[in-house]
Amino acid sequence: MRNISRKYADPVDLIWLHAAAQMGMRIERSAEVNASWDGQGVLTIGTPDTLDPDDCLAQMILHESCHSLCEGEQSLLKPDWGLESFNPDKKVREHACLRLQAMFADRYKMRSFYAATTVFRRYYDQLPADPLGDGDDPAIEIAREAWDRANRGPWAQPLDEALRRTALIADALREITDIASIWHLPVRLPNAT
Repeated sequence: MRNISRKYADPVDLIWLHAAAQMGMRIERSAEVNASWDGQGVLTIGTPDTLDPDDCLAQMILHESCHSLCEGEQSLLKPDWGLESFNPDKKVREHACLRLQAMFADRYKMRSFYAATTVFRRYYDQLPADPLGDGDDPAIEIAREAWDRANRGPWAQPLDEALRRTALIADALREITDIASIWHLPVRLPNAT
């Protein structure tokens, strides 16, 4: 019997676990939840077998980060970012999160890779080219404020670095993936022509 001293880990998972750690989040996996923030530094995400086939750890961490950014700094101390399932404003808050998520994804032309896979997917897929542009959706103003927080706050660098590194992997895979893969998408790397 050979001694096994190392184990394989998905590179994109490693990228996003590192980003989460830089943002002060410890990631745990559980079949008991889809995603849940405990208000004390632990983000629990469902296990791969409980998530949709087009979900990935990167998408889940980005999505939950966007929830926190939309809810503001005080949300870090509240379970599930202070979002309560019975609150009628929850839908607007979810829409704001998705608009912010699309803005992040668009930096590297990876909107479909980071797409929400919940019942809100239709809303996400119908977002315009500029998710923070003019319109009468009340989620726009919330997302604009979150975008400002995201770009001037301590999470700016870890999020952009994770997005950039993931785009590099996507670029390497672009020509060898089939249409059924979430990796099958156009990618624009920074400074690419």
